[in-house]
Amino acid sequence: MTDLSDFKAAAERISGKVRRTPLLDAIALKSDPAPGARLLLKLENLQPTGSFKVRGATNTVMSLSDEERARGLITASGGNHGLGVAFGARMTGCPAVIYLPSSTPPSKVEKLKALGAETVIEGAVWDDANKAALARAEADGLTYIHPFADPRVIAGQGTIALELLEDAPEIDTLIVAIGGGGLIAGVSTAAKLLKPGIKIIGVEPTGAPTHHAARAAGHLVTLDKIETAAGTLAPRTSAELNFELISKNVDELVLVSDAEMKAAAEWLWEETGLSAELSGAAAHAALMTGKVSVAAGSTVAVIVCGAGTDGLPAA
Repeated sequence: MTDLSDFKAAAERISGKVRRTPLLDAIALKSDPAPGARLLLKLENLQPTGSFKVRGATNTVMSLSDEERARGLITASGGNHGLGVAFGARMTGCPAVIYLPSSTPPSKVEKLKALGAETVIEGAVWDDANKAALARAEADGLTYIHPFADPRVIAGQGTIALELLEDAPEIDTLIVAIGGGGLIAGVSTAAKLLKPGIKIIGVEPTGAPTHHAARAAGHLVTLDKIETAAGTLAPRTSAELNFELISKNVDELVLVSDAEMKAAAEWLWEETGLSAELSGAAAHAALMTGKVSVAAGSTVAVIVCGAGTDGLPAA
């Protein structure tokens, strides 16, 4: 993925099937997380399935052969990628099986069933569900779609950067949440190709510092445990492709706690009326806590990557 052709092809492939999401000027009424700077929010929480994941999943499903789709699709997911695969499967008329860890919110399980997918709960974390999904794919001859380590998925996620820099080419800093790394691998690669001087900052939970630990070690690592409620940001390890792209294109990695993500989600709700899950608010949390600082007069963009209610204030 060394030029823009993969990303432009993905944008054409998914056009009309997923939303070109709005870029919102965030005007703070009570507390400004970026004083003196212009803050833009890319609203991927408004995608049909509630997150950016539908981009990569749709690009991948539409790239498959008729024979691959006819065999049926399978994946493992914390919920959002599964919804994207189920969305693509329904659109193309093929069956889908989604393996999920027990931490998946019941609302996402119900949405998957409503899309016609078979759901299987397996293990406590994504890695457990993925191991079972791979075994099922092998046994039943299903077409497996990796949630973050597939070039087609990465290209689909990178279409966000094309939209961002077309709508606001003046963006100086882009802040992106990291789970497995498909979103930031695609967005950072495409953004740096379009604007080499842009600063890309990745944000992980303190309880799942997968990429932070890998960068410190200089190679992929596998965490001993996961301790975060942000289940869609909680793989114990990533993949070589993602590690390489992130190492090349991401300038800085920071960590935020679950409490900081919840506070950011509450800010998004109270200041803008946006409902974001914890992972959807992770990038904003890095800005709110001062772990990412931006210069006065600059333009910073935050990807609100997923919708949900787990970050909303208690009634």
